[in-house]
Amino acid sequence: QVQLVESGGGLVQPGGSLRLSCAASGITFSVYAMTWYRQAPGKERELVAAITSAGGSTNYADSVKGRFTISRDNAKNTVYLQMNSLKPEDTDVYCCVAHHNYVPRLDYWGRGTQVAVSS
Repeated sequence: QVQLVESGGGLVQPGGSLRLSCAASGITFSVYAMTWYRQAPGKERELVAAITSAGGSTNYADSVKGRFTISRDNAKNTVYLQMNSLKPEDTDVYCCVAHHNYVPRLDYWGRGTQVAVSS
């Protein structure tokens, strides 16, 4: 059974930091690229960050460049999202997604973790 379980969300003040984690099980983690998406009710889903299966390449949405860092530990089957200088507009549910390198559209989604940025 495939599971992606996010953790690390919560309430933080503007300017603060959070580190999200996504632990994967039931897949060969090292053949999956990983992404973080975010979505709030009434808003479009946004791709926040992506990392290749070996971790050698990353990409970020313009809205988070310079503030967020995606990383992964293939030995722990875990992907991380370090979020610094958080803004109220970063408030969303953050989901991790696993994308198989060789099988198109073979994706697995986590259920998400809520991030709220407010004073």
